[in-house]
Amino acid sequence: MNTIHCFSNSTMKSSSRILLFRRNSLFSGCPLPKSHDFLASNLSNFRINSDHTCKFHSCPLQNLGFRRVIDHTQKFSRVPSPGFGQSRVFSSGSVRRLSVISSVSSDVRSFSTSVETRVNDKNFEKIYVQGGMNVKPLVVERIDIDETIANNEESRIEVDGKIVNGENVKGVDESEVLITKREESEAEKEAWKLLQDSVVMYCGSPIGTMAANDPGDKMPLNYDQVFIRDFVPSALAFLLKGEGEIVRNFLLHTLQLQSWEKTVDCYSPGQGLMPASFKVRTVPLDGNNEAHEEVLDPDFGESAIGRVAPVDSGLWWIILLRAYGKITGDYTLQERVDVQTGIKLILNLCLTDGFDMFPSLLVTDGSCMIDRRMGIHGHPLEIQALFYSALRCSREMLTQNDASMNLVRAINNRLSALSFHIREYYWVDMKKINEIYRYKTEEYSTDATNKFNIYPDQIPSWLMDWVPEEGGYLIGNLQPAHMDFRFFTLGNLWSIISSLGTPKQNQGILDTIQAKWDDLVGHMPLKICYPALEYEEWRIITGSDPKNTPWSYHNGGSWPTLLWQFTLACIKMGRPELARKAVADAEKRLPVDRWPEYYDTRNGRFIGKQSRIFQTWTIAGYLTSKMLLENPEMAALLFWEEDYELLEICVCGLSKTGRKKCSRLAARSQILV
Repeated sequence: MNTIHCFSNSTMKSSSRILLFRRNSLFSGCPLPKSHDFLASNLSNFRINSDHTCKFHSCPLQNLGFRRVIDHTQKFSRVPSPGFGQSRVFSSGSVRRLSVISSVSSDVRSFSTSVETRVNDKNFEKIYVQGGMNVKPLVVERIDIDETIANNEESRIEVDGKIVNGENVKGVDESEVLITKREESEAEKEAWKLLQDSVVMYCGSPIGTMAANDPGDKMPLNYDQVFIRDFVPSALAFLLKGEGEIVRNFLLHTLQLQSWEKTVDCYSPGQGLMPASFKVRTVPLDGNNEAHEEVLDPDFGESAIGRVAPVDSGLWWIILLRAYGKITGDYTLQERVDVQTGIKLILNLCLTDGFDMFPSLLVTDGSCMIDRRMGIHGHPLEIQALFYSALRCSREMLTQNDASMNLVRAINNRLSALSFHIREYYWVDMKKINEIYRYKTEEYSTDATNKFNIYPDQIPSWLMDWVPEEGGYLIGNLQPAHMDFRFFTLGNLWSIISSLGTPKQNQGILDTIQAKWDDLVGHMPLKICYPALEYEEWRIITGSDPKNTPWSYHNGGSWPTLLWQFTLACIKMGRPELARKAVADAEKRLPVDRWPEYYDTRNGRFIGKQSRIFQTWTIAGYLTSKMLLENPEMAALLFWEEDYELLEICVCGLSKTGRKKCSRLAARSQILV
């Protein structure tokens, strides 16, 4: 049997793009001596060295409590794996008795809402790792599992393998409760098996799920890799099931990949970039064919089609980090120094001052879920909604101290400016479209109504009859002299989930989806965007992309993975019946069609012409939707309510110049609705 080596060597050459990790105490297959050069208080001098090798010939690979999914109908009595509190579950028929052991919560988090007139990248703390882009991956000693249990001061309840954070369960004030559990459907049982089969192992521990697991696919391209954005629904499914280890491993390993070298044509992007995906490879050790080592090979976009860096990967990572803490109650992970540093690196990359006049992030085409040329360069809604969500997550998770004060202030300022910008300028309904229809152009002044010089002729003919009388939505993009009026589903759903839109706007988005159900949902939920680019417009904007032909793939295709986000948005707005209808429609076809990646045609009737089958985030999105609908109290851990303090923050109001204040006061009545 070949020997596997998992290690990180600080003397390795910086030109290598394959990242090697040591199997440290985090993956306790073999115990390692503890050693590190610890942190200086100034994070700009942050450095940790490690040079350890874990060689194991006969050392058993431990799974650390990562359990296969347990059938709901199975009778069992067990104690959960370490790190998730101490609860006992006893089964008797279809009714289960829970014994809840809680502790007093003393984790009070307060957030600064103070404002500075000007926030620039020199004001908030800079995070650098010594050696610039050629540094070795950070390895920080983790807190042992036993310490996690001892130090975690959150109440936790386990319900059929799902860990519930006590502070978020309303009305649970007795030591015993009774819960009736339904039996899983055949579709759910198949989905759980397929999800488990897609798990990727690294040094004997689960680290993620591959994008697609079709055994008959002879050319998987990068579908056999672990994608950050694709893993999020898988992670939520495991978390809701009580399987936390795989998510913790994923978060820590991708964090170490963050600091690695990545180049395209000898040029490196900003530090803090997260990879789009990674692959576990087994390679010979030092030329010895009988000894092998496992390595993580990340892709930051240098191998991707189009060579585009993934802007959304870091944002998804932050969102998932918060979800892990909320669902498991294990906040020690986000409080680790290396994790805090990782958050700051991502924020530093996003919040750095540039040439742009807008608070929205300026990105290139193909930098998000739509990873091909589709005319979304500039300020696409999807990135802005994920950016806003990541900022809200970061504000919750950042350790509050003098060093982070300026960064928290910068976050608050950006949240305030971004929410106003999106709510005021991206929203369209019948009233707003009629206003744009009568716009005057070439206005020069700070009092201009048509601030972006939008020409009324840009309003497409399809839009006039498509927008319902009641409701509206957030447009896909906004730039000078350009409004992209297409409906982009992911951006609108995350605007609801994160409260980027006002409460009235959030309801209006769901009103639009309900009114235009045949267009946006049809036979398979949900359209990634509507309508599709066709004819000459398709040729010009997509570059005649044969994969993005009209009503296919990113160009108006239907993506079942959007189900879980739709479900989360519906639960938040008190309209779960819409999600149940969509899930029921999907459940009829997905198992029969072998869980495709996407569907084609205007109504989503055909399996995508180049769609992979057994697509993992299709499977996980369905499972997560089912569990959220069954346990809506868990959904409350994953979305945000309106933050009214942000509405009071206005950098312009503190300006000492003679310029007129921004229009927020005039728009306040609309925003507060």
